[in-house]
Amino acid sequence: MHKLLLALLSTSLIGCIDSKEEILKEKNQGLVYCAEANPVSFNPQVTTTGSTIDIIANQLYDRLISIDPVTAEYQSELATDWKTSKDGKSITFTLRKDVKFHNTAYFTPSRDFNADDVIFTFSRLFDVYNPYHFVGDANYPYFQSVGIDQLIRKIVRVSDYQVRFELFNAESSFLANMATDFAVVLSQEYAMQLKASEQTNLFDHYPVGTGPYIYKEYRRDHLVRFYKNPVYWKHDVVLDQLVYDITPNGTTRIAKMLTKECDVTAHPSSAQLSILAQRDDINVEKETNLNIGYWAFNTERPPFDDIRVRQALAHAIDVDKIMQAVYYGNGIRAQSILPPTSWAFEPQANIPNFDPALAKKLLIEAGLPNGFNMNIWAMPVSRIYNPNARKMAELMQSDLRKIGVKVSIIEYEWNTFIQRVGEHRHDSVLLGWAADTPDPDNFFSPLLSCTATFSGKNAANWCNPQFDSLLNQALSTTDIALRKQYYDAAQSMIINELPLIPIAHGMRFQASSADVEGITLGPFGAISLANARKK
Repeated sequence: MHKLLLALLSTSLIGCIDSKEEILKEKNQGLVYCAEANPVSFNPQVTTTGSTIDIIANQLYDRLISIDPVTAEYQSELATDWKTSKDGKSITFTLRKDVKFHNTAYFTPSRDFNADDVIFTFSRLFDVYNPYHFVGDANYPYFQSVGIDQLIRKIVRVSDYQVRFELFNAESSFLANMATDFAVVLSQEYAMQLKASEQTNLFDHYPVGTGPYIYKEYRRDHLVRFYKNPVYWKHDVVLDQLVYDITPNGTTRIAKMLTKECDVTAHPSSAQLSILAQRDDINVEKETNLNIGYWAFNTERPPFDDIRVRQALAHAIDVDKIMQAVYYGNGIRAQSILPPTSWAFEPQANIPNFDPALAKKLLIEAGLPNGFNMNIWAMPVSRIYNPNARKMAELMQSDLRKIGVKVSIIEYEWNTFIQRVGEHRHDSVLLGWAADTPDPDNFFSPLLSCTATFSGKNAANWCNPQFDSLLNQALSTTDIALRKQYYDAAQSMIINELPLIPIAHGMRFQASSADVEGITLGPFGAISLANARKK
């Protein structure tokens, strides 16, 4: 096994050698999805990057439970049943039997999925004695930002097919977090096999799950290839293989759709939709999505630590112009960090309006009458919440120049961009968030909690104990009316303090060949190709 894994690792480092003809051949054998970025990892525990989660989460893995996108009710997956104690501090899951882990070139399972896999998967987050806790620097950004690693007291093995999560305190969003794309179940047997051969570093890069597809290969900047899981527990998988064609440039993705090199493409821009809509051989789907695009300031770095400067910058930008030039009418101007479809949404009356004169006045009050120099980091990829960050940054650059603020626009390759933002190297950044669950906390804790500053998810680098207290109080009750009161206060605090400026809520688009079926866009979470097929 040692030699085999080293050979596989070497193969993944080989440069792009496949031709256009090879991609087309693979397309005839399955489905080719034009993806916008390389995957950061093949384990959803260790990343929150949406482009990565779209590729791996629902294709390679399963969760204990999921959330119905229509009713918002919890559904059974690897857990067939779950019960919560009266005090809310204990949740017992009954597990599904006869579920097989992937049989790959580098791992052959000797047993079915059971309680040991659940315990291993989630104890990695908080148990320093778990042999994988410190693999990858013990960085589990989503779980750390929502505090799951501090919430679980222990996980008890009741039987082979029953586990009990014991919590330090009851939390209303625990089940919702267990239903996210990050809460996938991993193979304990595979992990121990790698540990025995001293290759734990390969665990997050050569995946083993229970999902509809099995990992085959990854060539950076070129492709990711999965084969179908012939023994998938939920249903028969129709496609023989699934290929992700890594194509960062949005125009190139559309060109590949038009030339039939790709069956499906991620995030076509609003400007490209009119071209695609004219084609009878291409279908375009549009779905309201729980997301937010925002402009975040590094609040620990002068002069952005001054609320007057943040207010000045907020009043200097013309958001209406951004909505026209970037979203083309396919987005909603944000009135809060929460989208209007959230049950906790409360429009903020004092959200900054476009007022350059007030912006100049605020800069004078902050001791910056001649302005200053700053940078805006712009995402190099198109996302649901921001289809064209470069264009948005250019519009802001033009507006800010009028109040004496000179802007440099910074771009990096996507994975490098995310890493450096997590290290808080920026002055300000255009980013966003697409929700994983309908629970409002999914917008607050991952983006602006104090723990999220440590995990690198809090791009504003803003830690406010009063804000965290509001979130904790909202999580400590199941009373919806009371939770909404706390979230109302949290929304107001964001606008009053402006660690970030909510810009817009985008629509989710997907273009696919007319002969592709079984891919449904949802209001939250990553895309699933489990039921994808061709007519």
